[in-house]
Amino acid sequence: MTDSTTDSAFRPNTAIAGLGMTELGKVYGRTARQFAVEAVQRAAADAGIGVGDIDGLLVSTGISPGYGIDLQGDLGLTDLGLLSSVQGYGSTATQMVQYASMAIASGMVDTVACVWADDPLKEKTATSAAYRAAGSLPTGWRALTGTANILTPNTLYALAARRHMLAYGTTQDQFGAIAVAQREWATMNPLAQFRTPLTLEEYHASRWIAEPFHLFDCCLVSNGGIAVIVTSAERAADLAQPVVQVLGWGQSHPGRSGRRNDDFGLVTGAAQSGPRALQMARTTLDEIDVVELYDCYTYTALVSLEDYGFCAKGEGGDFVSTPGMLGPNGKLKVNTGGGQLSSYYMWGMTPLSEAIIQARGQAGERQVDAHHRVLVSGNGGILDHHGTLVLGTD
Repeated sequence: MTDSTTDSAFRPNTAIAGLGMTELGKVYGRTARQFAVEAVQRAAADAGIGVGDIDGLLVSTGISPGYGIDLQGDLGLTDLGLLSSVQGYGSTATQMVQYASMAIASGMVDTVACVWADDPLKEKTATSAAYRAAGSLPTGWRALTGTANILTPNTLYALAARRHMLAYGTTQDQFGAIAVAQREWATMNPLAQFRTPLTLEEYHASRWIAEPFHLFDCCLVSNGGIAVIVTSAERAADLAQPVVQVLGWGQSHPGRSGRRNDDFGLVTGAAQSGPRALQMARTTLDEIDVVELYDCYTYTALVSLEDYGFCAKGEGGDFVSTPGMLGPNGKLKVNTGGGQLSSYYMWGMTPLSEAIIQARGQAGERQVDAHHRVLVSGNGGILDHHGTLVLGTD
């Protein structure tokens, strides 16, 4: 049986017409619900439509259960044809755009707002406490990992990274090359939380989080909200912003988290979601101009580059550390806003928002010359959920 959503004959014919971003980072005194409302309002204004023109709403939260589908009431929306809460962790943003596009293509709705917001940071509380407090002790057979103090995403991703290092000889210098290159992009991003240059020496000198991860191997924690407006490509052409078409998508959910897995840390679902998205978009990697990866850790960006096929499996370390490959002057334009390592951590909305900004040609000092095709990735759980979008300016 052929899945029509991945068949090369299927064309989404949808576009992202609006982008709404609240203040991001260490922003206190506001709730996730308030961030979400503002983000949708800003996205509608950005598209040049009224909030009342929205007839579909997809919502998602981070670790703060601050709102759900009841956000409809806060926005004053009535008679919606689509309303749902979506949770795929870091892959959620790519999934929401996919579901919105499918609903529009089927005729269910015309204009869908997709929003994600969170408020994990609390004033006078350590940043590291945000996600530690949100976790819970494992039970059942999974409690075995707890006896080794493997309790958080940091320690679980550290295991995956170490597996990659042992299998392929990947080094911390190579992880550091990603951190340094993305910080160089962030120095040109007025929204970035970290805007001072980072050297490889400073990367190595930063404190350990969970070996092999230093502080600068790990993403930020941020408060804020981001929303996008998805509609038909035809309607988007009549609205306020340059059209950013949704050309293709793919998902992959390996479902082997916490189990014996010979591929753990070596291969991720991006190896499946990437080709599916490229096939639907009728494009290839050599036509991709900009790559916006989900970079919860430097390792995640590296293994994603391998799985998408930008380099051979196991060669990611050499690839990212090749002089002239990454950074603003590099051959491959990766995480051009600084990514989650240096700009802001809005889960999958971080790479998606930067992809939209670049595709529109609105990135200012950091704008890349060629931005005809943009690949966007999302990663959730401990390499459990993956989503890929291909955006374009046809």
